Amino acid sequence: MKYLDEFQDPHLARRLLDDIHATVTRPWALMEVCGGQTHSIIRHGIDQLLPDAVELIHGPGCPVCVTPLEMIDKALAIAALPDVVFCSFGDMLRVPGTDGDLFRVKGAGADVRVVYSPLDALEIARRNPGRQVVFFGIGFETTAPANAMTVHQARRLGVTNFSLLVSHVRVPPAIEAIMRSPDCRVQAFLAAGHVCSVMGVEEYPELAERFEVPIVVTGFEPLDILEGIRRTVRQLERGEHRVDNAYPRAVRPDGNPAALRMLAEVFEVTDRAWRGIGTIPGSGWRLSEAYRAYDAEHRFDVTGISTRESAVCRSGDVLQGLIKPRECAAFGTTCTPRTPLGATMVSSEGACAAYYLYRRLDPAAAKEATPVG
Repeated sequence: MKYLDEFQDPHLARRLLDDIHATVTRPWALMEVCGGQTHSIIRHGIDQLLPDAVELIHGPGCPVCVTPLEMIDKALAIAALPDVVFCSFGDMLRVPGTDGDLFRVKGAGADVRVVYSPLDALEIARRNPGRQVVFFGIGFETTAPANAMTVHQARRLGVTNFSLLVSHVRVPPAIEAIMRSPDCRVQAFLAAGHVCSVMGVEEYPELAERFEVPIVVTGFEPLDILEGIRRTVRQLERGEHRVDNAYPRAVRPDGNPAALRMLAEVFEVTDRAWRGIGTIPGSGWRLSEAYRAYDAEHRFDVTGISTRESAVCRSGDVLQGLIKPRECAAFGTTCTPRTPLGATMVSSEGACAAYYLYRRLDPAAAKEATPVG
């Protein structure tokens, strides 16, 4: 806890806030890409303590939230098949599909299991050779190496009854899509430190230069985020637009070479649909040809999927940073953690869940500053 406490020190936070207040001379809009950062910002009241001129826009960095509805419906269809053991992390079980969620499928008799690692699912497959075991592989660049390694292990061990339902997405193409949107107000990005710990920062300088936006790699504790904001605001005030690593204790410029080699072997880049946003070219991964036999979409011919989003849920606008969660009419009324209409209210990293959990239910709450630490 010692090192965790060091990055929540209220006295150091005050100094960083004073520096930010002294630096800002005009309005700026910053997007934190990661949902984990969003929760830290809302939990510690960082957005309330910043100058009024600094707006934090919540980005699409929640993997559960951006998993497309069609993929959720495919998961429901596969999980309901006889002789299938469907494995997933727990936060996916309540994500609403067109008709129900994985909990409802489980309640109807399907074998749906919560696991803590894709390797747990592989072990279930080894112990049950007569059944098909599917792991729901979602996430950004952070979770992709573990899923790639698991498929690699399955092939090496000759486990043929294991497959992966892949819905991996990549951050840099999402940043590009956000900047190309005609409604974009983002002037700088706080990049997700855990993603960069895997991938490094080599993809970001070109984006910073082309769109003339600062990109600051940032961690997740209050002082990490405040330091990221401080560096970002300084660049904006100086008219600079470069990549700055404010999370050097975890991020190296070249990332994790071993993880990158595994990703390059097992996956290949593909276009990917993002829930509430649409298809972003080159924004995802799928299993490469050498590992295509382990692709659940190919193994199970799930066709005829007809999706239908909630007519009142505005999670897509939340994911694009166009509105704050409380600006959706359904937020906190017909849409709550117990009765979610969209994935942003279900996920532990969803912006709507953060606003609900930390009682940001109306604009007046924004005036009640919460101390950091």
